[in-house]
Amino acid sequence: MSSMSHKHLTQQEFDEAARISLDALNSCQPLSLKDRLSIPVQEMPSQDPIIRRENTKEVALGYTENQAKVEALRCLQCKNAPCINGCPVRIDIPRFIKEIADGDFQKAIEVIKENSLLSAVCGRVCPQEVQCQLYCTVGKSLKNVLKSVSIGRLERFVADREREEGNIKAPQGKPDTSKRVAVVGSGPASIVVAADVRREGHSVTLFEAFHKTGGVMTYGIPEFRLPKSIVKSEIDTLKAMGVEIKTNFVVGKTRKLTDLIEKDGYEAVFIGTGAGLPKFMNIEGENLVGVYSANEFLTRANLMRAYDRGMAATPIAMSKKVAVVGGGNVAMDSARTAVRLGAEEVYIIYRRTENEMPARVEEIAHAKEEGVIFHTLVNPKRILGKLQAEAIECLRYELGEPDDSGRRRPVEIPGSEFVMNVDTVIIAIGNESNPLISQTTPGLKCNKWGNIIVDENCKTSMDKVYAGGDIVLGAATVILAMGQGRIAARSINKLLA
Repeated sequence: MSSMSHKHLTQQEFDEAARISLDALNSCQPLSLKDRLSIPVQEMPSQDPIIRRENTKEVALGYTENQAKVEALRCLQCKNAPCINGCPVRIDIPRFIKEIADGDFQKAIEVIKENSLLSAVCGRVCPQEVQCQLYCTVGKSLKNVLKSVSIGRLERFVADREREEGNIKAPQGKPDTSKRVAVVGSGPASIVVAADVRREGHSVTLFEAFHKTGGVMTYGIPEFRLPKSIVKSEIDTLKAMGVEIKTNFVVGKTRKLTDLIEKDGYEAVFIGTGAGLPKFMNIEGENLVGVYSANEFLTRANLMRAYDRGMAATPIAMSKKVAVVGGGNVAMDSARTAVRLGAEEVYIIYRRTENEMPARVEEIAHAKEEGVIFHTLVNPKRILGKLQAEAIECLRYELGEPDDSGRRRPVEIPGSEFVMNVDTVIIAIGNESNPLISQTTPGLKCNKWGNIIVDENCKTSMDKVYAGGDIVLGAATVILAMGQGRIAARSINKLLA
């Protein structure tokens, strides 16, 4: 979350600096408010950009023990705990951070697990700067959210430590009730529902359309940002809890949703299938070879390991010049993946300025470090080529009045067309809901965008059927999906009580 302008220190160098700081802090206990506010944010060690461009290993290396303790001492332990209000699953943030400061890392992860099984995931990919850290008193006192306590990094630290020590314990559930619940999809919302319902003693079967579980965490987020071994570990915890998992099972095709209740005897169903239908721009040339949706591109690279050319389950063309259209995290993931697949030049094309980009500050900084070139206030007009994409014609834009999102609306500048030579174009402008379940389930109400309509309890228009995550919210974050999963699980458990 820093500007990433510092030179890339090794983990050992970060750790030594933290050790010296920790010794100094321990010598002046108890720490005053002024002392805590003067402790600098602990930067996250990461791979050197020149090295990481050539591999798919995780970029951010994680805090050392000394760093975690120093960062935890920045927390003011506010009695009103405003940070919790920014957490969709309401983790007791001050309590787990205090355990880190005291050196009890196992207790810290146990506090987190009271509300979340996905701590290693959320610590890596959730936008804490617009959620828990936005409300942090330290950040408000220093008038900079980037100087808030690094809650996500601390969450990641204790989750990684537990996993690396082989000490992961599956939460204990209540005695079996013999009541059965079906969970459709295996992304973040579904994992929360499966865990929370299983804790109450109900039998849970999780249905996944792909051959691997994890949803967007597996097929969408690259290995260098979220290693698949971590997602697998979270799924293994579900299995240890007794959740049954069926892959290659497409609800709506393999089996209709209504059949799960009427024929198979499930007493409640949760739909957490995500928003996996890519949006396109509907411009000339989008059907050319070399034009991908971000979904296809990332699924090939992540789920089917296209980066491992000798062992890949799918081919992917070698690209020299790649244009990625969009400014969100998915666009950054696509651009950075293209770099690792050997592209000589990778461009981000975004119709607003960098200030309006929805991508995380850290992801933008990492992309720039890795050589991605940003073209802002620019948008494609058409893609040129005969069979294969050969170039992209763009228009320049300026910002006008704010739109419904609160961001200033991009306005095209007439006559500003220019051409960029590229052989690959990746469209990363968002996703819509896959209509398969809604089309095969009469009575399931959706809005005009195809999102399932639910009430405040995540109940759909159908009895015994609940939904949450991106299939309801549209493309959102892991933690927001988890928050809806928590609500839906509470409703299902109440139904079956």
